Amino acid sequence: MKITFRLLLLIIPLLLTSGGPPHAVQIALLKYRGGGDWYANPTSLTNLINFCNKNLKTAIDPEYATVDAGSSEIFNHPFIHMTGHGNVLFDEQEAMNLRTYLIAGGFLHIDDNYGMDPYVRTQMKKVFPELDFMELPFSHPVYNIRYPFPNGLPKIHEHDNKPPQGFGLIWEGRLVCFYSYETDLGDGWEDQAVHNDSEETRLKALRMGANLIQYAFSK
Repeated sequence: MKITFRLLLLIIPLLLTSGGPPHAVQIALLKYRGGGDWYANPTSLTNLINFCNKNLKTAIDPEYATVDAGSSEIFNHPFIHMTGHGNVLFDEQEAMNLRTYLIAGGFLHIDDNYGMDPYVRTQMKKVFPELDFMELPFSHPVYNIRYPFPNGLPKIHEHDNKPPQGFGLIWEGRLVCFYSYETDLGDGWEDQAVHNDSEETRLKALRMGANLIQYAFSK
């Protein structure tokens, strides 16, 4: 684990309240193998970062990084976002790298853009064979830490007309991975012209994303 990651974990809580040094923290998009479009929603993280810097007073670098699942570079980023529509594949080294990152204090947000579910569940079992995704209660801090979502995840896109669900992997009492299913938060974060979502819908998605950022940065 890199010393830079240890330092980030120490200074992040201060940045949330003191407005710390400009762009001291950078979040990242996870690049994975398997053929799924990990690069989907190219404007989403930029808009989420801008929203958090404005409304949470964070000091996140406006340019997000792209990191490979097996790269040591993931340890430079306290929050990693993963999305796409299709297949996901982690080899043994990538799974161990992600496991080490998450146990060390990192946070992974997986957002099913549609079609990821069977692959995500199988591949995250490689990362944490001893853990299962559990649906989080609406009282969990991810739904209340900054913006209240008393009914859990907002529904952004319809997909299969199923209710949105938020699942988590919990390691020694700490939520290390949040999986948003049947909502597509990332679509709601994208530029308005991309999906033509209403401002109300986009605001719900951005606020939920901000909750995830604040939770990850403060735990």
